[in-house]
Amino acid sequence: MKILVIQQKMIGDVLVSSIICNNLRTAYPNAQIDYLVYASTTPVLEGNPNINNVILFEEKHRNSKKELLKLGLQLRKENYDLLIDAYSKLESWILVLLSNAKRKISYKKPGRTFLYTDNVPFEPFPKTNLGLAIERRLSLLEPLHLKTAIDPIPKLFVSEKENQDAMALFEKHQVRKDRKTIMISLLGSEKLKTYPLEFMAKVVDYVADNADVNILFNYFPKQLEEAKTVFNACKPSTQNKIYFDLLGGDLRSFIGLVNQCDAIIGNDGGAINMAKALEKPSFIIFSPWIEKKIWATFEDGIHHLSVHLKDYRSALFENKNEKMLKKESLDLYEKFLPEFFEDKIKSFLKQNSF
Repeated sequence: MKILVIQQKMIGDVLVSSIICNNLRTAYPNAQIDYLVYASTTPVLEGNPNINNVILFEEKHRNSKKELLKLGLQLRKENYDLLIDAYSKLESWILVLLSNAKRKISYKKPGRTFLYTDNVPFEPFPKTNLGLAIERRLSLLEPLHLKTAIDPIPKLFVSEKENQDAMALFEKHQVRKDRKTIMISLLGSEKLKTYPLEFMAKVVDYVADNADVNILFNYFPKQLEEAKTVFNACKPSTQNKIYFDLLGGDLRSFIGLVNQCDAIIGNDGGAINMAKALEKPSFIIFSPWIEKKIWATFEDGIHHLSVHLKDYRSALFENKNEKMLKKESLDLYEKFLPEFFEDKIKSFLKQNSF
């Protein structure tokens, strides 16, 4: 049996959709399972034994109809028995059409149902604490009536060498071994997903004031100035606990570092999703325009907690759609004071034995 799973988009999406591949492998141990993703997201798939081939969707496929057509015809040659499209946008519709797979599953969208043999409802509300991001992906497996138990948790596979390298980096920076370590998801993937820097400094202060821990900052070298802004706004007693220069050189070394940490706190995004896949407790601060019900996965009020301005100032969200909220996001962020959830951070630290 040959299976293709499609998920273009960001790292978090690709990691979460890999649960489709993981569960298909359990149900069909001998199948060939291929996964089509953006080239930039492949580090989160390294070492995953449930995927046979990672097929890259590159810039050229996005910019050239000819290249997109070539990729579609390449997929057709594979004669897939089953195709699961977890992306379901124009780019993937063309590939689905060209693929000629025998069975094609995706979300039910007006005017697109003819493309697929199975159209699954795109649920608006979560039924469990898994969150919509997980539930929607798992719903794409429902038409297959799998007889195996479903595992909803995305997984990252860290090699022994990656763990050793991360430990060596901790040694090099003389990270204190008698303390637990917390990773701060300092910056979102864009400004509209980044908690204001002066507020984030207060969050880091709350962590340092309430727990005797080592603190790491997650940022790219190109974000050095923003990271410095947060560091400089922290209290001197907090700065003493921050290992500012301890950074991974690339995404895989970051994964290795997170694996050595005990929790993650900060902006929603790929870093949080990676930490959850490594089974680390998480405390997420959501952007005002992002819907918490989608990405607040595994929320249990103990190991996984999240906060959203809507939790505290719901009137600001009345009669506003996503487009309006996105436009107002930076203003809304300014109203999302860290004092609102100081107690929640304290209880998160306490409940996770910090």
